[in-house]
Amino acid sequence: MKAAAAAKGSVGSSFDDFLEEEGLLQEVVAAATKRVVAWQLDQAMREQKISKTALAQRMGTSRAALDRLLDEADISMTLGSLAGAAAALGKSVRVELV
Repeated sequence: MKAAAAAKGSVGSSFDDFLEEEGLLQEVVAAATKRVVAWQLDQAMREQKISKTALAQRMGTSRAALDRLLDEADISMTLGSLAGAAAALGKSVRVELV
């Protein structure tokens, strides 16, 4: 019975394997990461009752640049922009390769 269970557990591939085979894994991971970052920034803004305009002013940037940073669909962002937004919200950024 153990052999059957072991075989059953290894049948097929993981979703990550599928995405990698299709050449989509990096894009999907980047999009998911950006969604999380945008959500975290939005949550911090809500908790602190800070408007986009006020945050952009604190960051020394334009409202349009902040909108791009908060846009979940736009996966391009610089570490400088992210660090600036985090600092303006009293937060920090931690980046890690795993």
